[in-house]
Amino acid sequence: MNQNSEMFTNLGIGENILKVLTQLNFVTPTPIQHKAIPVAIEGKDVVGIAQTGTGKSLAFGIPLLQRLMANQKGRGLVILPTRELALQINETLQKIGRPFGLKTSVLIGGASMYPQVNSIRQNPHIYIGTPGRINDHLKRKTLNLSNVSILVLDEADCMLDMGFAPQIKQILLSLPKERQTMLFSATMPDAIIKIATTYMKLPVRVEIARPGTANEKVEHELFFIKKENKGVLLEKLLEEYKGSVLVFCRTKFAATKICRNLNAKGFTAAEIHSNRSLGQRRMALDGFKMGKFRVLVATDIASRGIDVKGIELVINYDLPEGAGDYVHRIGRTGRAGLTGRAISFVQPDQKSKVREIERLIRSTIPISQLPELPSPPIMSYNKPHEPHKFRRFQKSRYSHR
Repeated sequence: MNQNSEMFTNLGIGENILKVLTQLNFVTPTPIQHKAIPVAIEGKDVVGIAQTGTGKSLAFGIPLLQRLMANQKGRGLVILPTRELALQINETLQKIGRPFGLKTSVLIGGASMYPQVNSIRQNPHIYIGTPGRINDHLKRKTLNLSNVSILVLDEADCMLDMGFAPQIKQILLSLPKERQTMLFSATMPDAIIKIATTYMKLPVRVEIARPGTANEKVEHELFFIKKENKGVLLEKLLEEYKGSVLVFCRTKFAATKICRNLNAKGFTAAEIHSNRSLGQRRMALDGFKMGKFRVLVATDIASRGIDVKGIELVINYDLPEGAGDYVHRIGRTGRAGLTGRAISFVQPDQKSKVREIERLIRSTIPISQLPELPSPPIMSYNKPHEPHKFRRFQKSRYSHR
């Protein structure tokens, strides 16, 4: 056995799965995988607290597959907040489980019910879905969860933030009481503790960072800026940084407008938000992954499941509504051991929001001095708009608190 799989050998993973991990070049277990996998393989309930991008999908995926292979009658259910994340988890589980004949059923909104009903009839080993669509199937009686022996709640804090608590409770009432439950979350609000105490049996808490802690491999920075100057600062930053960039904004309208403006200025950009169809969202995400688009503009509701390696920069064009969303947003960079950068645009009346974020991440975010910016352009309808030419601004000009 070569070195790749030896690094996983003390976690209780079966030889057959170890061989697949080796073939897929999974070299070293991440801290959350190292702590969670042995406990989960033993069949214990697990509460895993870890930031986005730390390898949580394999932390529950490997034990889920191994235990289902040992218990042929049992089934798995993975519940997550968004369609993108469901597709991402399905892709990860298929990579490992395909050699063993793994069958999955992805139950998400925005897709036709008929193919989903057909996939349920194939008696899959694992159901992967969003709370709303899983409930739709339960109400129509096209889905029976009485044989689910393992439940996974992924990005649990996000699901609660998005208002899915009633749907999750309904699903939990449809499941056998005798089951293993694994819950993973980036933060540990009271609502998560309540789920753990109400629906789990003596869960083992596995934590690799304090709840709400931001990724240490991400450098933070903020600019105080007027709303009308955000667009020109964004262009300037895109000239300064050359890698892939993820831009977060508050509304669907803003995402479309920003994306259109960037493309008009010669940047390759795509948008991802709830007004886009599932196909459009997949095309945008796949294009971003493959480098067809350098910039991806997203709203929070569509951002869960953006799992792309090597994102150099996350820009908060608009600050998130809640401080917890800041942790999730910036977790899209600095993944898998790489360093990243997060830059936030803060309007003068948003100082209290910054303090709220700083309290959560237990860190002060450095303020950078605005570079010299031209006045926002007045669009002319007589001739095409000429792109602005900016001089590079030096990071040495930044002043920090």
